[in-house]
Amino acid sequence: MSGETRGARIILIRHGQPDIALTPRTSHSGFADYIGAYEAAGLDPASLPPEELRDLVRELDAVFTSDRPRSTQSARVLAPHAELVVDPLFAEAPLASPRIPLVSLTVPTWAVVSRILWHAGFSPGIEGYRKSRQRAGEAADILTARARESGAAALVAHGYFNAMIGRILRRRGFSRTGSHRVRYWNAVIYEERDGRRQG
Repeated sequence: MSGETRGARIILIRHGQPDIALTPRTSHSGFADYIGAYEAAGLDPASLPPEELRDLVRELDAVFTSDRPRSTQSARVLAPHAELVVDPLFAEAPLASPRIPLVSLTVPTWAVVSRILWHAGFSPGIEGYRKSRQRAGEAADILTARARESGAAALVAHGYFNAMIGRILRRRGFSRTGSHRVRYWNAVIYEERDGRRQG
């Protein structure tokens, strides 16, 4: 890394644990209800960000977040000193419950099945993959512009949508530190080296 100057830095952070049961077993109709309850859930008061994550955003005067309660509340706990830039553009790529009768699965299993079907085109009444990917590109544009202006930008949002943004940043030449995991408060850092900026 010697001789390289750090350029724009983007930190993609998954929200903390929401205040809702995480692994109940349910039918397809129960999962449809759960999706709505999860979207409405705020942050579990016991879910606090690790100190090293606080350090990553300590010097930022603004933090981006989606408009979902679990995200905005996570951003406020993580960076109480910062202005929150709340935008529904950063909301999670949605899921719909597939109508599979006579089956009872845990919520995480339903989510995996639903995500696979979503990629295959199952998006009744919700935003499809192509539109979500376009939205992720717009999110990447906003974060990149802010990072180039201020040196760094942070987004507190959602696991899958963060990963979609990350794939776009990698294609634009950003290097990545960390990985997108199914873990609350997970953070992945993308850096653009000076002289490698792309539009």
